[in-house]
Amino acid sequence: MQKNTYSRSFAVKGSATRRICMISMMSALCTVLSFVSVTFGGIKITFESFPVLLGALMFGPLDGMIVGFIGTLLYQLLSYGITVTTLLWILPYAAAGFALGMYAKLRRYSMGQVEMISAVLVCEVLITVLNTAAFYLDSIVYDYYSFALIFGSVPFKLLLCVIKGVVFGTVLPRLVGTLARRGI
Repeated sequence: MQKNTYSRSFAVKGSATRRICMISMMSALCTVLSFVSVTFGGIKITFESFPVLLGALMFGPLDGMIVGFIGTLLYQLLSYGITVTTLLWILPYAAAGFALGMYAKLRRYSMGQVEMISAVLVCEVLITVLNTAAFYLDSIVYDYYSFALIFGSVPFKLLLCVIKGVVFGTVLPRLVGTLARRGI
């Protein structure tokens, strides 16, 4: 029988102000981690999804979506301003936060290690697929389409998804447990 490694058997304690502060800090961390990245070609290696997934596991689907939306919105505004495709670039992280939060809620915030890694892996693949779609649409709108540029790096991006899914899926349950014990 598989031992539960993630169990949010606590209600988020404290005031609404504390919850809003935590969501704001996670959104800010998402923005900062967007800037701390390695980019080459059409590949951006970043850890900005980590606070989005953490927010989803701690607070649920809507708050996970808010962390992803605000965090990537700030990054997009600071990096590129408002463009026609801004919402397309924000959607992947908001969708991943909502998806993981909804799955965790359906599982009553209790998952085994393999299930957690699988759920996080699915969210990382979702982010990659939606980012690739945003990249494709952006290239059509701004007339820089190249099949090799848009789709040539997909195998490498999927490999990164697997690595991040395993690492994040292993670290997140322990972090949520630590934060719960601290009363956050």
